[in-house]
Amino acid sequence: MNEAIGATRFGHIYPPRPDWLARAEPEVVLEPDLPIVDTHHHLWHRDDQRYLLDDYLADMSLGHNVVASVFVQCHAMYRADGPEEMKPVGETEFVAGIAAMSESGRYGPARVAAGIVGFADLTLGDRVDAVLEAHIRAGGGRFKGIRHSAAWDADPVIGNGCPRPGLYSRSEVGRGLDRLTAHGLSLDAWAFHTQLDEVLALARAHPDANIILGHCGGPLGYGPYGGRREEVRKVWLAKLTEIATCPNVSVKLGGMMMRLAAYDYGALPAPPTSQQLADWWRPYIEPCIELFGPERCMVESNFPVEKMGIGWLPIWNAFKRMTARASVAEKTAIFSGTARRVYRLPS
Repeated sequence: MNEAIGATRFGHIYPPRPDWLARAEPEVVLEPDLPIVDTHHHLWHRDDQRYLLDDYLADMSLGHNVVASVFVQCHAMYRADGPEEMKPVGETEFVAGIAAMSESGRYGPARVAAGIVGFADLTLGDRVDAVLEAHIRAGGGRFKGIRHSAAWDADPVIGNGCPRPGLYSRSEVGRGLDRLTAHGLSLDAWAFHTQLDEVLALARAHPDANIILGHCGGPLGYGPYGGRREEVRKVWLAKLTEIATCPNVSVKLGGMMMRLAAYDYGALPAPPTSQQLADWWRPYIEPCIELFGPERCMVESNFPVEKMGIGWLPIWNAFKRMTARASVAEKTAIFSGTARRVYRLPS
């Protein structure tokens, strides 16, 4: 990888390049009948980036048996007016409308956004109740939880998802998490590998909370972490091993395109094959499955973010290659069963 390019490219979301994606080596869909719940994708329309229902359906049409999906918070369609803490409810209103379109059956059998993960500011502590209740009303039974990102690094080249360090260590966040749990909702936790101690402490302090660790726990591979892959992986694995002892934490497999920086998709002449992606991601995916077990692991496309570096058909083929040695029951859990249980989705 060209580190000079990687230092500026990674940590940012760029529009997919259809002409570059079209150069991919043709592949057939592996295990085409395996039901999949895509546990992490976005829908948005901002500046030069548009990814709405028709765009997601166009990707799904390329192959793989996606039967349902979970939308995850991405600052889409927040309300323009009203109290600041209530503005994110607009995102749930927006996605609930798309989910209702999908449930009509006019757009195929898959249920897009069967689960909605929005945003509520947990630093509100007990006062987050009103925001959560508004999300629940807006979701029409589909609102399942929130994502509140703690992702922060001292080096500005990383690109933070949180304005300051230590979010999950704040007492008011703990109180907010208790309110989230009281409503039967989950927390999608997003942190870099350097912050996994915070996730561990949060999970231990709130054993009744349903915590979902995003993107394999956020291993970083660019900027100050470039060229230190084995060192980073050793730290990541040690912390992940501790977190896996917490039965209230599950983990999403995938979502490492822009942070792990396993390859420079800005410089490659064509996208990688599913086998190449599987080889790059296997050292992270396999330990997650071994530590958490299939019953606490679930797959994610993270589209359209991952679409910067690979297409729809090969990314799912890559997951299937990485789980090729799993039993039928284990694959069912990883690809759909865990998601249905953890996100409380209809069968």
